Amino acid sequence: MSRRTSRRIPVPPTWLPVDPYILALIGTVVLAALLPASGTGAAAAGGASTGAVALLFFLYGARLSTAEALDGLKHWRLHLTVLACTFVVFPLLGLASHGLVPYVLTPQLQDGFLFLCLVPSTIQSSIAFTSMARGNVPAAICAGSFSSLAGIVLTPLLAAVLLGGSAAGFSLDSLVKIVLQLLVPFIAGQVLRRWIGGFLTRHRKVLGLVDRGSILLVVYTAFSEGMVAGIWHQVTPLRLGALLAAEAVLLALMLTVSRRGAKRLGFGREDAIAIQFAGSKKSLAAGLPMASVLFGAHASLAVLPLMLFHQMQLMVCAVIAKRRSRDPLPDDATLSQQPVPVG
Repeated sequence: MSRRTSRRIPVPPTWLPVDPYILALIGTVVLAALLPASGTGAAAAGGASTGAVALLFFLYGARLSTAEALDGLKHWRLHLTVLACTFVVFPLLGLASHGLVPYVLTPQLQDGFLFLCLVPSTIQSSIAFTSMARGNVPAAICAGSFSSLAGIVLTPLLAAVLLGGSAAGFSLDSLVKIVLQLLVPFIAGQVLRRWIGGFLTRHRKVLGLVDRGSILLVVYTAFSEGMVAGIWHQVTPLRLGALLAAEAVLLALMLTVSRRGAKRLGFGREDAIAIQFAGSKKSLAAGLPMASVLFGAHASLAVLPLMLFHQMQLMVCAVIAKRRSRDPLPDDATLSQQPVPVG
């Protein structure tokens, strides 16, 4: 191969990604700050947001392959490890954040910080980073799916126990809303998957826009309510900086615990990578709709920590995945130790 043909084409750096969707979320927050929905408009936006969330979880249910989920049960130790990171270790660290009030975080921001620790893991980014790092991609798919499914039930229950009155007076009525708005559409999607699964596969890109559009509508509604209620006067740049520092520590701890824990439990390299990426992340798509139900008018402050953590985890995990992709695989090490024939 000539030097000309082997020369690499320059590409933009990918180690510090700026997710376009995050820019859209920021734009939605700015729009809510400048033109918040109020009165009749707020009622219409709230109704549309409720319908969009139901549609969102219906599509989640319709996309999740039951056969793939059942097949993934053979990796039950891996899935239990990810679930333990997501719904045990994360919540414990969230409870420890009570010690940051009032010197580092306000009570409202600490509620959002704790809520961030209760939501399920991501699916798409966990798969992407696991693939980039040459880890166990099928395991990451199943682990993220199981976490999202478990989160529909576990996140509201954990919020009821750990947040108590902070979650807009969590009550049986709130739990019923969660079930009707999230779980029932999800089950309906699973039931109808047999007939609509092919259509969803063929129109995946369009439905992806529906997913993201639904989340943007939820964000606009939540932040509009916050603007009307005047709660944004409680957040200062110093508090935001302190929140970012606390989340950086949280992410560093979870990345370390998930990786070292996987090694201690005897998982191989590929499984350990899937555990680290699936066990250290939180889902913005699943967390925002739940926050809108649980926190009501205070949802804007409650989801702020989750939105910041989402972008932080993308940036940090992209760097880690890039480095892990250069790790020598066992086969590569074996080949490098073999003598090179002469002559």
